[in-house]
Amino acid sequence: MALEKSVDCPRCEEAQTFYRTAAMTLHLGEKRKWRCPECSFGFIEVNGIDTLPA
Repeated sequence: MALEKSVDCPRCEEAQTFYRTAAMTLHLGEKRKWRCPECSFGFIEVNGIDTLPA
């Protein structure tokens, strides 16, 4: 399982390396929390579906 992920950060408005801060298994799949080290923006991903703004 990856500990970092490259994502376009909505606050920094550029690609950042997000770090996984938590993970757990739910009945829906695996839940992961990711955090940007630059601005502390975070999002959650469950079974490949994320909460990033569109």
